[in-house]
Amino acid sequence: MCRLLWLRSPKPVEVTRHLQAFATVCKNSSEYQGHGWGCAWLENDRWCFHHSITPIWEDALDGFNDTGLFLAHARSAFRDEGIRVENNMPFANENRVFIFNGELSGVRIRESGRIGAEKIFNYTNRFSHLGPLPGLRKTVEVIEKRTRYIRAMNLIMATPKQSLLATHYSENQGYFQMHRTSTDQLEIVCSQPYPLPNAEWQTIENRTVTEL
Repeated sequence: MCRLLWLRSPKPVEVTRHLQAFATVCKNSSEYQGHGWGCAWLENDRWCFHHSITPIWEDALDGFNDTGLFLAHARSAFRDEGIRVENNMPFANENRVFIFNGELSGVRIRESGRIGAEKIFNYTNRFSHLGPLPGLRKTVEVIEKRTRYIRAMNLIMATPKQSLLATHYSENQGYFQMHRTSTDQLEIVCSQPYPLPNAEWQTIENRTVTEL
């Protein structure tokens, strides 16, 4: 049960204050979020990455360049297993990056991947011929049908040109519901609202699959 952050702006923005606020959200979370973290950001239309097994609130967060697209993920490893930096998101495939928060039981799909989130990311490739948004909708539809119980399945997938979100939860709305806001042309999606001047946070409806 991880925490997610997505930022997009038509002009490069400084991300440190958002990361610091996100780190506070993670530190104060009802679910432990200290099994490492990672982020991805665009520089000259190319993805750059940072991954660490240090809890985000203990790491240095002031060394990232300004960017117009930024994703961050703080990890809470299932059963405290697989705590290795290569299991920390964002995951990437060609020009796509992916972050995930959730817990699924009895998933009946066959796919490669070290952990469940990576398997879901790889599974989206099966429907890429449908186009990005229809392909994601089909992915979610099939996973829903082939899973005994979805406690939650929140994900954001982004390319330099397009960002997509899917959110689905069956319990604990206060923890799993996603939130979004925009201020001064900066758009933000986060697992939990955080203090930001002139921002009015809105909840994202459950079972949403949309382009951000």
